[in-house]
Amino acid sequence: MSEKKTHSFRIGVSEFLFIIFFLFSGMMLAFSSKSFVLNFKQIGFNICSAFENGVHHVISFADTNINAVKQIATLREEYEALTEKLKDYEYMQRSNAEIRKENERLKALLNYSVSLKQKNIPARIISFDIENMYSAITIDRGSVHGIKKNMSVIAIQNGNPGIVGKVVMVGHYTSQIMPVYDLKCFVSARIQNTRDIGLVSGNGSFSSPLRLKYIRKRVLEDLNFGDVVVTSGENDNYIPDIPIGVISKITVVDYDSSLNIDLIPAVDFMRLEEVLVINQAETNDREVEE
Repeated sequence: MSEKKTHSFRIGVSEFLFIIFFLFSGMMLAFSSKSFVLNFKQIGFNICSAFENGVHHVISFADTNINAVKQIATLREEYEALTEKLKDYEYMQRSNAEIRKENERLKALLNYSVSLKQKNIPARIISFDIENMYSAITIDRGSVHGIKKNMSVIAIQNGNPGIVGKVVMVGHYTSQIMPVYDLKCFVSARIQNTRDIGLVSGNGSFSSPLRLKYIRKRVLEDLNFGDVVVTSGENDNYIPDIPIGVISKITVVDYDSSLNIDLIPAVDFMRLEEVLVINQAETNDREVEE
């Protein structure tokens, strides 16, 4: 039976002292050349720089996001402010357009008012009842302004005059007009080109044609669609030669000696805003102001 030999590594005192001396010498050499200190400082600087760089990036990222949020909020406020300004601008544009149209209407009304020989009173419509069979139009002028019952009323649309109706009720500051399309309204009329006289009456609705009666059948060949029918001026109820409407339909009835003629009213009542009330008993002394 053989015995196993165990080998062990042992350092002697001399070897140990040599190693200690070697390491001590190296350290002294490093300190004397300052390479050890510089390397330590470099390592610390690198670590601090990396940390500062990271903090800087985090702060920059946060600042960028905060600024972006602030910019978005500012842009939203500016957008809302611009939207409101645009609405105001559009409203002003519409208002200016309406004012220009109103000025054009009033200018045309004034020019025609001055051209009339008869005294006339401009008025604005304040109420328009078109639902009843016997309709009424209310204006903002009454007896204190010189309005009297049975005065004729005309309007100017697109620069052209047209019959509206006549005054049937007068208050101190307002009056009511019976429009020409009312069933009880009758106007002595004349066909402009043939000069034949008839009588125009309403059908009870502003959207229905007016009716011209008592025109003889023998003038049928002289009539045309679109011929203008005007006031005749008979009985001084209406001033003469004011358009009432234009011929839109002609019907021949065998048992009747006259024609049934439909007229499209000269006045568009749904666009009616201002009128002139005519006082035929007095002359016009109004002049255009320069």
